[in-house]
Amino acid sequence: MTQTNETANNLNHYPGLAAKQSSWQHHFQSDALQGKTILVTGAGDGIGCTTAKTYASFGANVILLGRTRSKLEVVFDWIEAHTKTTPVIVPCDLANLDSETVENLANSIADSFGQLDGLVHNASRLGPKVPIAHYPADEWQKVMQTNVNAVFMLNKGLFELLDKSENACVIHTSSSVGREARAYWGAYAASKFALEGLSQLFADETENAGNIHVYSVNPGGTRTAMRKEAYPLEDPAILPTPEDHMELYLALMCASDRVSGNVVAFTTGQQLDARNWLQSSS
Repeated sequence: MTQTNETANNLNHYPGLAAKQSSWQHHFQSDALQGKTILVTGAGDGIGCTTAKTYASFGANVILLGRTRSKLEVVFDWIEAHTKTTPVIVPCDLANLDSETVENLANSIADSFGQLDGLVHNASRLGPKVPIAHYPADEWQKVMQTNVNAVFMLNKGLFELLDKSENACVIHTSSSVGREARAYWGAYAASKFALEGLSQLFADETENAGNIHVYSVNPGGTRTAMRKEAYPLEDPAILPTPEDHMELYLALMCASDRVSGNVVAFTTGQQLDARNWLQSSS
């Protein structure tokens, strides 16, 4: 299916994404996210970095939250150089997130943007891959804090800002081992199971109002630093890149009047598998 010039030509500055866009079944207007404010955690690397750059490329003001300032600055500089949006850096280690930090973040977003239209929970901590009998208790706490507790705190603390949007979207980036556990995945698997439950809970509580849509997305094996840490001997060339998932992340975040083509409907609370979705939408 051939895309219109309006959508086909808006990613000249991002060749890696433009190459994927040529086969997308959804056609996104070049300003599909214009005027939206979206917070992405783990924005300094991997899927989070790619998501932030993609959303900015379609007009969103992206709040870049991550642990390493230098990585966030690289993404910030790229967005400023290639888009007309207003990115913001928020250096924050979610392992140490507290209520005061969340409150300050909410106040800053309210002052700068007035509302929040999207929240992508991408930051994760892998933790050691060892049996439960040998799992370090302190590391278990850090993984659960980063992957679950911090997500709860952000959903809770930013709820009023999301509720002000007419079409807000919350995406919880999950994992295959959060839906079917495998030996030695320890706190990471347990945290992703908890994340799935949190996503379903939040979706059910916001369904009636209808202005906040909540999803969990399992990207599957993807060419990222975390995947390399988990599977050091794996050939990364056999894996999809983060850009391969951006059609789905865009489709979830965009309002229906900004998308055309072979559009697949979503239901709040849906558990999505990125690879299966890509095949089913082709």
